[in-house]
Amino acid sequence: MIEFDRAGVRVPVASGDLQILAPTSLSLTEQRVALIGPNGAGKSTLARLVNGLATPSSGQVRVDGLDVATRGREVRRRVGFTFTDPAAQLVMPTAAEDVALSLRRTHRHRAERRAAALDVLADFGLEELADRSVQTLSGGQRQLLALAGVLATAPSVLVADEPTTLLDLANARMIGDLLLGLPQQLVLVTHDLDLAARCDRAVLVTDGRVAADGPAAEVVAHYRATAGTARPAGDRG
Repeated sequence: MIEFDRAGVRVPVASGDLQILAPTSLSLTEQRVALIGPNGAGKSTLARLVNGLATPSSGQVRVDGLDVATRGREVRRRVGFTFTDPAAQLVMPTAAEDVALSLRRTHRHRAERRAAALDVLADFGLEELADRSVQTLSGGQRQLLALAGVLATAPSVLVADEPTTLLDLANARMIGDLLLGLPQQLVLVTHDLDLAARCDRAVLVTDGRVAADGPAAEVVAHYRATAGTARPAGDRG
């Protein structure tokens, strides 16, 4: 379970403090939760609180009862995170080496890590790309590889921050279908409202606050109907 207990984020600016996310209380228990809203609304900040990439200025965030602020290492073993641009997390020269990097804690010997990495790549249909440079992979292949590396650690929660934004239609559908079929609890930040509507629950974030929360199809329909009236919220992510 992911719990936000009046968790808020403020950052210092020249004129004082800027509120990025108002104190927010939520309990996310559903298998697939979409975070939607306009650019700069605060939805990415909300997602990043789940594994400590952002720190609450007030309140608490807990995953399976663990306070993210004080037990971050344990939380990050439970929560995987993928970025919009896979280049932010693909750091090794080849696909196999990149997945193997994720396995260094569970497989101490290089040969074992290599074998385990190849198994992971095979699970994602990437085995033929094992020794290819990540720089030569397509956008869809890179996003799939980034997911493979994160999921290789067997997290119980996956937070995916706009994972289809940089992809063409075919690859966006492929990644979306993959995400929605995962056994992990999924927290999905997305502008793809059709994808969001397929989730179990959606949380609409506008101007740093939760504006609507409920069954995904209903919240998406509400957002479609009111998007033109939303007030710009600045650069909150």
